[in-house]
Amino acid sequence: MTASGGHDVDLAAAKAYFTDLQSRIVAGLEAEDGQSFRRDAWTRPEGGGGLSCLVEEGGVFERAGVLFSHVTGGSLPPSASASRPELAGRGFEAMGVSLVLHPRNPFVPTVHLNVRLFAALKAGEAPVWWFGGGMDLTPYYGFEDDAVHFHEACRDALAPFGDHHYLAFKRWCDRYFYLKHRAEPRGIGGIFFDDLGTPDFPTCFALTRSVGDHFLAAYLPIVQRRRATAFGERERDFQAYRRGRYVEFNLVFDRGTLFGLQSGGRTESILLSMPPLVRWRYDWHPEPGSPEALLYTDFLTARDWLPLPPPGDDASAPTPR
Repeated sequence: MTASGGHDVDLAAAKAYFTDLQSRIVAGLEAEDGQSFRRDAWTRPEGGGGLSCLVEEGGVFERAGVLFSHVTGGSLPPSASASRPELAGRGFEAMGVSLVLHPRNPFVPTVHLNVRLFAALKAGEAPVWWFGGGMDLTPYYGFEDDAVHFHEACRDALAPFGDHHYLAFKRWCDRYFYLKHRAEPRGIGGIFFDDLGTPDFPTCFALTRSVGDHFLAAYLPIVQRRRATAFGERERDFQAYRRGRYVEFNLVFDRGTLFGLQSGGRTESILLSMPPLVRWRYDWHPEPGSPEALLYTDFLTARDWLPLPPPGDDASAPTPR
């Protein structure tokens, strides 16, 4: 799917949705965690600003950040224009909600959601706009029913827009959240899309809203199933080791992190996605047959967690840039 031009873009409606989505997600997470999130509003000297909502050392979440940002600028940063050289030199508006939740209990997975709108602007011309986003799950100890539930919610979010979308965006997620230098996925995936600009703004906006609106139903039931599971130092140590993979991906590959830093975004908010405690070990491997080893053999494999659609249903699958 490709970026689109046209005067039907409604930036005000998108901003209203994103701010409301942030409020609804924070309310749901506060009810689950038992602690209130800190609200930290900020402004960006170059244009725009945002609201960072976060909790640290909460009842469930060791660190959780739910961020809204709306930034503007006179020239596209390199991360946004590298694959679109024809847009170099344009101004831009970028807005959206992103979150990363790092629970304390190693049996509760880390999760990521992002929904966003980007518009490249030039006086006298229609804006070139596109949506992007998705959600993905990063367990430390895998449970098949959790993986199936999460992927069912992802499928349900996309179902009204065509049966091919889930498989296309699921495959895209598997490719995107992949640590090339480790030759392993970051987690059990979910859905990911970018450059969503067809067939029109209302349809693309509706799809993006559906992804955001399905997040709490995708994640909170997993939290509720696992939050009381007993754990010890072994599990916490493995969690800290696997969190290192999360850091590596965000700092080396993640487009959102690169865009935020290159566009002069607020560093504290951009790096709020990082886990609070992390460990690295030299050439460490889990004991064969252990619960830790099962994460690698049974879950970090880009599995198809749901029945596949009939052959050919993903013919219109978009390809990542």
